[in-house]
Amino acid sequence: MNTQIAGWDIGGAHVKLALLDGSGHVRTVAQQACPLWKGVDFLHSTLADLAGQFDLQDCQHAVTMTGELVDCFTSREQGVNAIVQAVCEQFNAEQVSVFAGSRGFLPAAQIQPADCMEIASANWLASLLMVEKRLPNVLFVDIGSTTSDILLVENHQLKVQGFTDYQRLVSGELVYTGIVRTAVMAIAQEAEFNGQQMGLMAEYFATMADVYRLTGDLNEAHDQSDTADGAEKSISASARRLSRLTGYEFSESDHALWLAFAEQLKTKQIQKISLACVRQLQRAETRSAIKLVGAGVGRFLVRDIARDLGVDYLDFTELLPATDKTQAIDAADCAPAAAVAYLAGGFG
Repeated sequence: MNTQIAGWDIGGAHVKLALLDGSGHVRTVAQQACPLWKGVDFLHSTLADLAGQFDLQDCQHAVTMTGELVDCFTSREQGVNAIVQAVCEQFNAEQVSVFAGSRGFLPAAQIQPADCMEIASANWLASLLMVEKRLPNVLFVDIGSTTSDILLVENHQLKVQGFTDYQRLVSGELVYTGIVRTAVMAIAQEAEFNGQQMGLMAEYFATMADVYRLTGDLNEAHDQSDTADGAEKSISASARRLSRLTGYEFSESDHALWLAFAEQLKTKQIQKISLACVRQLQRAETRSAIKLVGAGVGRFLVRDIARDLGVDYLDFTELLPATDKTQAIDAADCAPAAAVAYLAGGFG
């Protein structure tokens, strides 16, 4: 296939794009903030902006999504239809196909109400279908800005227990925690601070982005969401937001105190995700052969988890043809967008 493929992963907070050339090589990867929960107009604007940045009109477009769940929609069906319609209004509908999980791709113009539940929040499956063709035994861990997917493959076969959000929350394959948008109060209700164990204020004072700005782990290109208080994203402002959780009066001179607090909160999030990984690994019959494949903007945590569990780590980018690893946003940051483009293009 010589036509370029544009893979889209349309979420509730970001739109991600992966553009492949006719040989299946990644030409461009982009992520742009899009507060879809505020209304579909934000999606129209984001799609138009990305279309203006890149030459996309002659592409085939492959779409997956999670944004149908945002609260401006009253149902998943309404959300799926609105997102598909927005893409078709920006591009030629005849060039748009939509990922419907195990059913593959459906032409955008032929989607029926009965298709919507299979289209909804299936982006993780696109990534996993790509991974399971390339590696036999894998625990695929995609840590994003908001959620984490933890998915098992054995002998090139999917070993997932759930397919809907509800089923995956029950199975532990979907863990609602991420490195940017997750409120700190969702990670810890108490912590050791200033030498004492204490409760923390259950208020939306800070997010995990504040934690990872202090620890130095957060790539600025991935830091696209608003802060909890709408203020700047500096180290000092991040520490001030974290301080509010403790009730301890903030001072710039106490940087070491705030850094230690951030490191502890990082550890708590790692523990949460690591326990979820162990839960899936315990189901594996071939645990000794399993690699952890890391994807998402938070995959630096997957490396730490793999080391702690004594499991080999492999980056999602290593599964792709040679890609430009100098870009601020890469294919592993936008794994479902890259995967849906690969699958739609027949690249395997």
